[in-house]
Amino acid sequence: MHKRIEKIEVFTFERSRNTTYLGDLGDGEFALGDSHVVRRFNGTVYPRFDRSVVLRLTDADGATGWGETYGLVAPKAVAALIEDLLGPYLMMLDPGRPDATWDALYELQRVRGYWGGYLADALAALDIALWDLFARSRGESLQAALGRPGVGALPAYVSGLPGASKAARLELAQSWQARGFDKVKIPVSHSDDGDIAGEFDSLRRGLGADQKIAVDVHWTCSAEAAIAMAGSLAPYDPWFFEAPVASEDIAAQHAVGRAIACPLALGEEWRTEWDYRPRAGAAAIVQPEMGHTGVTQFIRIAERARTDGAQIIPHATIGLGLFANASLRAALAAGAEAHEFQHTIYPENAALLEGAASCEAGAFHIPDSPGHGTIPNEDAMAHLKPLLTL
Repeated sequence: MHKRIEKIEVFTFERSRNTTYLGDLGDGEFALGDSHVVRRFNGTVYPRFDRSVVLRLTDADGATGWGETYGLVAPKAVAALIEDLLGPYLMMLDPGRPDATWDALYELQRVRGYWGGYLADALAALDIALWDLFARSRGESLQAALGRPGVGALPAYVSGLPGASKAARLELAQSWQARGFDKVKIPVSHSDDGDIAGEFDSLRRGLGADQKIAVDVHWTCSAEAAIAMAGSLAPYDPWFFEAPVASEDIAAQHAVGRAIACPLALGEEWRTEWDYRPRAGAAAIVQPEMGHTGVTQFIRIAERARTDGAQIIPHATIGLGLFANASLRAALAAGAEAHEFQHTIYPENAALLEGAASCEAGAFHIPDSPGHGTIPNEDAMAHLKPLLTL
């Protein structure tokens, strides 16, 4: 068991990108300052560069654990919560299992009505670091600490086809297929004039009947429109239909899940099992996002969903790669069916980490090294800006 936490360091990770996530600005889209763009198709803010919040915990013996969470917008909000509340309390707690520590930190604000958002993101970063430290102190991998020791391969799906035309997107998908990737997901924004059925027709004809093709609808539809869209895609045998309606509209999620023929996928914005519970049965595929959930809630969501008969296919977002690798190991332990592969992000940023899982021939190849297996290397440290030291 690791010793009491004596030091907490918080950083922002920032790295420029050759192209903005989801491509260049289109008609009706605009920059929001120097750091963000607002997309027309769903009204959501996206970063111009990769950015996350990274932290390092050090215990009384000098052992360390690394964590990471979202930092796309207002990373200082996460740091402030750690500085003012979560960090000081964590340093008072006796070391033990990280899940019990997560519960203790979460309970600090329950009565105040703070159950998610930046608070949960800060908890996720701390939780990932605590599980890393916990597993390393036992000389075992994160997946072993979660009950599934050993190396493993986890099927990967290619996320996004950022081509300027239908033909270019098909060519990109075919290039990945030739490398052994038989699963792909496209965002609804990557279609000519909103013709998502035409996009599926092109991909299905070009990739063949065995290729799995999913679509991320990015919360852009009413229940009625989502059901109609899914119906239009039925001839092309979609793998899954992701996030079609507003995430707050639980009734609409259930309505869509009951009405469509293909599996409904939900969950990237969830922070805790409490977010999953009222949606149980709506989604045939659950997509926990490690950057929001941390290890503790990732596993709790996965276990509940599995009990309800849902598949586990985790979401993976923009970051340095620490929480991505924690997600891969937790997904392996949870028996996930597949994992998202952000091919425009993960390989480049994983090169900044010692021990990152590789993604080749259609799968992530996950080592059995201690903890979540990843530590920022010297090049990574050049991209980490100190925010806080306790």
